[in-house]
Amino acid sequence: MRSSFWIAGAALGLAGSLAWHGNRPQATPPAPVSQITLVATGDIMMHADVKQAAAQRGFDALWADFAPVWKSADVAFANLETPVAPTTGRPGKPYQFNAPEELPKALKDAGLQVLSTANNHAFDQGPKGIVETLQRLHDGGLVTIGTGATKAESEQAVFLERNGLKLAFLGFSDIFNNDLDHNPSKPWVRKLDLDAACAAVAEARKQADAVIVSVHWGIEDHHDPTPRQQEAAARLVAAGADVILGHHPHVLQPVAWVYAGGRKGLAAYSLGNFISNQNRVYRATDKPVMGDERDGLLLRVVLRKAPGGVEIVSAEGDPLWCENNWRDRKGGRVIRTVRIADALKEGSGDDTMLRLRAARIRDIVGPVVAPIPPLAVATGSPSGPLPAGSRP
Repeated sequence: MRSSFWIAGAALGLAGSLAWHGNRPQATPPAPVSQITLVATGDIMMHADVKQAAAQRGFDALWADFAPVWKSADVAFANLETPVAPTTGRPGKPYQFNAPEELPKALKDAGLQVLSTANNHAFDQGPKGIVETLQRLHDGGLVTIGTGATKAESEQAVFLERNGLKLAFLGFSDIFNNDLDHNPSKPWVRKLDLDAACAAVAEARKQADAVIVSVHWGIEDHHDPTPRQQEAAARLVAAGADVILGHHPHVLQPVAWVYAGGRKGLAAYSLGNFISNQNRVYRATDKPVMGDERDGLLLRVVLRKAPGGVEIVSAEGDPLWCENNWRDRKGGRVIRTVRIADALKEGSGDDTMLRLRAARIRDIVGPVVAPIPPLAVATGSPSGPLPAGSRP
């Protein structure tokens, strides 16, 4: 499936009324429009090598390119796919993660605000790990969705107000490695039960201008949304969701309009990995699929207040690449995520490989990702490089 996707900036017409000032008619300035920018990225993974890179260079070095973007956004979101439980948990190991106590402050200082903690690694450090994770994140000034010290707490929508808009956030997981949801009075990860989820979205819709839903779903390493994902997206939009932020496949999936129940919403079926140690051995000479877990997306959605809720004014996606020096570690471990367009401008990477990744990301995600201008080819002709809108 390659979903067609098209978003154009919408013009807002405001009728200017006239007011008298002395003997001259004066145009009354239009009332300010309530509008916010939501920025979303995918999975923050705490593999051993990611933690090693952070220990050697600091967490800020892992995502230095993104702090200005996250800080300038009205709301910045990511999926935190690790417990932060150094006191109650065990050291992390393959497929059972744990992050150091420095992580929450590093995420907050970089500008992230809302984190989904509802995913298949939420119970990696057991029920006590969920409680410690939430306490550390909340103490660090971060907002979490989808998990709680009790079932009721996990099911609470989070409401934020930004620029005159009231936003509701809800989080769900459709994937569990170890389902420890046994006692509603104990730590809980909110499941994607569609009937209950749609009822929760509809209730949030009554209390907010915009409803943003985070869902951990899909099949790992699959670029096409499953029928389950597509059904869930349609039902959630019909119930009142405006934006759906998907994660779990560790690769990108399309960003597409969803029309259901007389409504229109935007679904990012999978935002891919943001930071990880996956596909670390990939080289530009390998098959492109072997690097897909290092591709990512920075999604920007502009929401504007409208009668009955909000309208999506625009959506844009920046292609991302997770740099990894696995093959040359003599100077220490380096893992960091970059915006491909910036890396090309700075000449800080392999141009050919970065352009290949950017083109692949656009092919998978859709036109929300702008094409990267191709390299100029020296032919002796005065015609210069191809137009910026051309595909590389």
